[in-house]
Amino acid sequence: MKINELIDTFAIYTNNEEKAMLEMLKHPAMLYSFTELEQFVIEGLIRKSLVIKIGNDNPKVIANEF
Repeated sequence: MKINELIDTFAIYTNNEEKAMLEMLKHPAMLYSFTELEQFVIEGLIRKSLVIKIGNDNPKVIANEF
């Protein structure tokens, strides 16, 4: 039996703040243009691989569409 047969859907848990942030990140935006709380939420989304961080000096973030 394959794992795909056991698991119907694969979803990563997101809370309401994270869902709202993913809606905002449809286009690239500078990470430092967000408030400290929003940056904290975005960093959590980066760890969950739901958001991509581009660059090191002035990073941009965008939602990961998979």
